[in-house]
Amino acid sequence: MMARIYITLKEGVLDPQGKIVQKSLQSIGFKEVSDVRVGKYIEVTLPDSLSKAEAEKKLEQMCKQLLANTIIENYSFNIVAKK
Repeated sequence: MMARIYITLKEGVLDPQGKIVQKSLQSIGFKEVSDVRVGKYIEVTLPDSLSKAEAEKKLEQMCKQLLANTIIENYSFNIVAKK
């Protein structure tokens, strides 16, 4: 099975990379862009032998211990069939 993990900055946390992308988009003609937030996307492959509950527990641990800085970032994930 594969998990797709999405990590984004929490609301209220400054996103300088997002601001640069926003200004760059506006400078090349996309004036309607009023805000951009940049995050991370991670794919993790887990054994099919894990139950969905076990996989979710492991993904929670991975995100809290390494993948996300939970002080300033939110995370979410979904489990999908392997490609």
